[in-house]
Amino acid sequence: MANWFECKVRYDKTQENGSIKKVTEPYLVDALSITEAVARMTEEMTPFVSGEFLVSSAKSTKIAEIFWDDSADKWYLVKVAFITIDEKTAAEKRSVSQILVAGSSFKGAYDNFMENMQSTMADFEIVSITETLYMDVYKVQSSDQKPAEAPQA
Repeated sequence: MANWFECKVRYDKTQENGSIKKVTEPYLVDALSITEAVARMTEEMTPFVSGEFLVSSAKSTKIAEIFWDDSADKWYLVKVAFITIDEKTAAEKRSVSQILVAGSSFKGAYDNFMENMQSTMADFEIVSITETLYMDVYKVQSSDQKPAEAPQA
C-alpha cells in the first residue's frame, strides 16, 4: 500500500511576463517516511528548477488510492463513503475514504472515478469532489523503470 506525502516546494519561478516570483507549490509523493519523501521530492525537482529551492514542508495524507489519467492536467480529491450493513443490527455503516483522481475538468474527474469504480462490488456514495492545488504526483518507480546504465568502455 502506498504512503502518500504532501510536500511543499518553495523556489523562484519565472512568470509569463519575465518577472521572477517566489512561489510555494504542493506536490504529492509516494514514500515510506517523511525523510524519504523530502529526498524523493528533491530528486524529482532538481532537473526542473534552476537555482535554489527548498522543500518547506512534508506531511502524510489520508489518500487511500489514486486513479490516474495521463491526459489530465488537474487533480481532484474525491471523498467517498463506502456503505456496509451490520448483519446483527441491520444498521447502515459508512466508512469514508479519500481518493485522488486525475481529470482535465470536474466532469472528467467524475467520469474517471466512476470508470475506476465499475469493478467494485461495494455500495458507495460520493460525499464531495474538490479540485486540489497539486502540481504533480510522483509514484514509486519499480526496479524495471530504473534508467539504463552507461555502456562499459
